[in-house]
Amino acid sequence: MLKALQFHYRTARYAFCKTFGKLLPTFHWHPKLPCLSYGDIPESVLPDEQWVKIKVKCGGICGSDTDLMFHDSPSTSPFASFPFIIGHEFVGVIVETGSEVKHFALGDRVVTDPVLSYGACHDTRGSWSPYLVAHQSQVFKLPPQVDDLNGVMVEPFSYALHSLLQNPLKSGDTVLVIGAGIIGICMIAAIRALDIPCRIVVLAKHHFQSKLAEEHGADAVIHISRGDGHFPETASFLHARLLKPLFGSPVVQGGADVVFECVGNNQSVNDALRFSKSGGKIILLGLTGILDQIDWTTVWMNELTIKGSFAYGTEEFNEKKLHTHEIAINLMSEGKIDLSSLVTHRFPLEQYKKALTAAIRKRHQTVMKVVFEP
Repeated sequence: MLKALQFHYRTARYAFCKTFGKLLPTFHWHPKLPCLSYGDIPESVLPDEQWVKIKVKCGGICGSDTDLMFHDSPSTSPFASFPFIIGHEFVGVIVETGSEVKHFALGDRVVTDPVLSYGACHDTRGSWSPYLVAHQSQVFKLPPQVDDLNGVMVEPFSYALHSLLQNPLKSGDTVLVIGAGIIGICMIAAIRALDIPCRIVVLAKHHFQSKLAEEHGADAVIHISRGDGHFPETASFLHARLLKPLFGSPVVQGGADVVFECVGNNQSVNDALRFSKSGGKIILLGLTGILDQIDWTTVWMNELTIKGSFAYGTEEFNEKKLHTHEIAINLMSEGKIDLSSLVTHRFPLEQYKKALTAAIRKRHQTVMKVVFEP
C-alpha cells in the first residue's frame, strides 16, 4: 500500500470545516474531523493501453488546492469525483506505459495537462501521492534544459500564459497586474518572455513579492494597503486622476488598458473595476467564486470588457497550433524564463500539515511556491 493525501466529501464534516476553518484553518486536517486525510491507497492501475503511470518527483500546492478546502464554489463539484487525490502541478518520471502509447518511454521526465473531459479524478489521482496515471494525450516531455523546479512551474506559468495569448496586448499598452503571488509573477514573466513592449504596473500584498515582481520585469510595484490607501500611488503610476465622491472610495478617471486580476477577492475585483480605463479590459484569473460588496458601476459607466480565464489549451503561436504547456516548456528551454526561484519551500508528503500551514500563511514565512518531494 502507498500513502497519499485524499479529499473526502462528507456533508457534515465539509460544512463544519467551511464554517470553523475560517477561524482556524487547521480544522481542515483535524484527525477527527477531516475532509483531507493522509492514509493508505492501493497501487495505481492503467485504465487502458493508452495511459502511462508516472512516479511523482515534485508536486506543488496551488492556490486552487487550498481554495478547495477553504472557500471553493460548489459550481465546480459536478466536474470531480470523490474521494480524490489533490495535486495537478508536478514533475514525474514514466515508470509504466500501455502497449498503445506512442512517443513516450520508461524514464522520460514529464509534466501533464491535468484537465480531463470526464470525471476521472478518483481513478487518475493527483500529485499528492507517490504515483498517478495520465492519458498519453495529457503528457509533455521535459527537455534536459528544464530542471525539476522549473518543471513544477510549467502548469502555473501555462495558466498565466494562456490568459495572455487569448487576450493579446498591444505595443504601448499600460497593464495592471493585481496580485504578486505565483500567478501574478507568472503573468509578468509571460509578458516579458514574449517581448511585448508594454508598461507593467503591479499591486503586491507583501514586500517580498514586490521584489520578485521587479526581478521578473515589473516597471512599478505598489504595496496594497487595506481600504483605498494605495489609490493615490496607483493612480499616479497609471496617469489617472482621483475624483472624490459624496462618500466611499475615490473614483478613478483613466487607468490601465488591460487589468489582469490574479487574486480573486472583494478588494482585488473592486480594484480591477476601478483602475481600468474607459473601454478597458479586465481578465479574471484569480478563481473568483462567490463574492459580495462589489461595486459594478464602472462596468456600465466605462463600458468595460470583463473576461474569465481558466487553465490552458490549444494556442495560435508563431503561426503554429501548440498546447500552452508546449509553449511554456519551449520558452523555458530557450532561456526566456526561469521560475525556479519561486519554489521556496519543500516538504515530504507526510509533513503535509506543515506544508499547508506554510502555503496559507505566506507573509509569516516568505512563501511563494510550496512543493512536496519524496
